[in-house]
Amino acid sequence: MNRPVPRRGMVLYAISATCVAIGALLWVRDLTSAPPRVYGAYLAADGYTSSAWRVWSRAVSEGRLGLYLIVAGLVLAVAARLFFTRRD
Repeated sequence: MNRPVPRRGMVLYAISATCVAIGALLWVRDLTSAPPRVYGAYLAADGYTSSAWRVWSRAVSEGRLGLYLIVAGLVLAVAARLFFTRRD
């Protein structure tokens, strides 16, 4: 008989899903963002970019951080699944 997943399992799955969702958004943001064009001394992106803030350090791009979060979320979900199925 299948028992319901304990509350701790649901919390781990929720954290995993959140990591994957944020990672996917960062990865897509990095894919769709174009480098700003410079016209002389005027940065063309200053006038119309909706979000120019950096999420992470300059050493790690947002796309790579997104992929790291996706992988971390998937690993957490698999680990939670293995842990809770083993306890049954």
